[in-house]
Amino acid sequence: MIQSHDPETELLLRIKQGEGLHQDFKYAITDSKKIAKSLSAFANTDGGSLLIGVKDNGRIAGANPDEEYYMIESAAKLYSQPKVDFEACLWEVDGKQVLEIIIPKGPTPPYKAKDASGKYLAYVRVADENILADRVIVKAMENMRQGINTSISYTRKQEFVMQYIEENGLISVELVQKYLQLGKTDSENVLIDLMSAGIIEPDFSNKNCIQYRAVDSSVAD
Repeated sequence: MIQSHDPETELLLRIKQGEGLHQDFKYAITDSKKIAKSLSAFANTDGGSLLIGVKDNGRIAGANPDEEYYMIESAAKLYSQPKVDFEACLWEVDGKQVLEIIIPKGPTPPYKAKDASGKYLAYVRVADENILADRVIVKAMENMRQGINTSISYTRKQEFVMQYIEENGLISVELVQKYLQLGKTDSENVLIDLMSAGIIEPDFSNKNCIQYRAVDSSVAD
């Protein structure tokens, strides 16, 4: 259900801030499958809002709220797996309507979006973009949702990863490959086990490379 709001300075200030990790502008929704990627990305990361009826440059163009809501609802129910929950708010600014779709961080990730070929893929929000989640994130999310690998006995490889994070802050799959001389799948598996146990988490500060850091910025004993 769409809740109406009077225009407030808050919305205009948010638009002025531009697109980012928790906010995306959409002039209009023309494809439910494509917008499902955005729902997946927000639900898998930290949640966020779609402001529909706002151009990329922040100009308010206005939206057709009933039509846009229908497209979002289709994306959330028909092209997302599992269904993505959202709330909707309707704003009016200078006679133009802006539909805000609020997507919370989902409780049962990974949330996947159906692509043109019919395959379901998971996305994450990195800066102002939706990018394909790597195997580490997807598999670890699946493990945590199913209660798999919630505890861990450190191997030499995992000890190296945690020592590297302690000294450098972040690590990537490529760095694990480089320093442990492992193939990509084996390197991913080392990180999957650590993330499944809640010891590391993804860091999206570098939009060109998903990295991993210790949870709560501390290294487990």
